[in-house]
Amino acid sequence: MGSAIANLWRLKHLRNRILFTLMVIAVYRIGTYIPVPGMNVNALNSGQDNNALFNLLDMFSGGAFYRFSIFAMSVTPYITASIIVQLLQAGVVPRFEEWQKEGESGRQRLTQITRYLTVGLGLVQAIGFTYMFDRSNLLLVHGIWSYIIIIVTLATGDTLLMWFGEMITERGVGNGISIIIFVGILSRFSGLGQTVYTNWFMGQSGHLFLSVLKVLLLLLGIVIIFVLIVLVQQAVRKIPVQYAKRVVGRTVYSGQQTHIPIKVIAAGVIPVIFAVSLLVLPYTIASYFESHAWAAFVLRYLSPNTGWYMALEVVLIIAFSFFYTQVQINPQQLAEQLQKHAGFIPGVRPGYDTELYIVKVINRVTVFGSLFLGFISVLPFVLLSAINLSSFYLGGTSLIILVGVALQTMQQMEGQLLQRKYRGFIR
Repeated sequence: MGSAIANLWRLKHLRNRILFTLMVIAVYRIGTYIPVPGMNVNALNSGQDNNALFNLLDMFSGGAFYRFSIFAMSVTPYITASIIVQLLQAGVVPRFEEWQKEGESGRQRLTQITRYLTVGLGLVQAIGFTYMFDRSNLLLVHGIWSYIIIIVTLATGDTLLMWFGEMITERGVGNGISIIIFVGILSRFSGLGQTVYTNWFMGQSGHLFLSVLKVLLLLLGIVIIFVLIVLVQQAVRKIPVQYAKRVVGRTVYSGQQTHIPIKVIAAGVIPVIFAVSLLVLPYTIASYFESHAWAAFVLRYLSPNTGWYMALEVVLIIAFSFFYTQVQINPQQLAEQLQKHAGFIPGVRPGYDTELYIVKVINRVTVFGSLFLGFISVLPFVLLSAINLSSFYLGGTSLIILVGVALQTMQQMEGQLLQRKYRGFIR
């Protein structure tokens, strides 16, 4: 590990990427402490124990929401826009589907549409928050100009975060949006220590040994969950492939054996992020119309950490896992490439039968992977409730995102090292 880290700094290209990423993260963290003018932050914080939606938004924004900083909305509008654009590519809008197949030029058009949609959704969400806070008497100054300043500041902060994410992806290491979410979640772990001290140590001098034992068991449980996530994230189902002997000109290429690696969680952390973002949307809309009967129904049953919310979260994670896995892995294209290069799966006929076999394998591993993601997404809340720490919001989605983003970033740096014949992190 030490030699791998030293090699990172020997490579000027990779060193510059890491430094650029750290610089953008530092600017982002500073921005989470710059408040939006005209907001009564103390009044907002006084009701945080009773609002599960605000706790969720605060977790993903790295504490920026309860400070009501310029980055209070985090990257949720961008994630929602990405979900909409990707769903429209799946045969809903033929033009989007054509652009997806056009390569780099098509992806640039879709990216541009995602950007415009992000700005639009950011404005809508900023207007909604301003309206909701005004009704709750959380604004210090009332009036049209005060509302405009708050809306423009929030929407600009959201657009700036989108730009930060794209710059990290292009000039840094890892996926920029995922890195921003990762840093935000990681920064909130200090709150877990404060909650543990308040609940288990303050006024418990006679039960110090029991409190220490609880802390050790909590740390052990977190480590076990992290290990399970890493093991499943790295698990691969290998499909054996045999290549026939080929003659190209005067050169004879002998047949060789290899495999197609199908990851158990091929979609990574995307299904988890998409599921949480999609569930937050109706709850947020309902918060603006609390006096209506339908809004009361939504607020009651779709509040984060309720049974219905967690059940829907598991269902959406499973659905998005299957959807995004099909986006990531194209069985038809894989079968065509195998047939074109004289490759075949032993015991399976080339062509359509090969495609069906690959689809069957993908579906089998995705069933296990999606169920695991759903299980982990609700497990921490159940455990924290059992040990009287439910006041601290730590969803399983947060742990999955932390591990998934860390692994993806390490694998990217690993690839950079291996390209230059350096030994990487992963053995």
